[in-house]
Amino acid sequence: MTLGTDGFGRSDTRARLRRFFEVDAESTVIATLFTLAEQGLVERKVVARAIRIWLDPERRHPQIV
Repeated sequence: MTLGTDGFGRSDTRARLRRFFEVDAESTVIATLFTLAEQGLVERKVVARAIRIWLDPERRHPQIV
């Protein structure tokens, strides 16, 4: 899974830039849980719960904004 940003001028702080591109700590945990679920090492409901807790499901994906 690739994690990185190229959003110069997109946000006023690095923390907001990482959140916008979903490469902050919370998003990294979700990506890790998703990968573990793909391997059958974590139940998918754990991933769904993490998404509900840490991400806004109504927010548009940063790659299409």
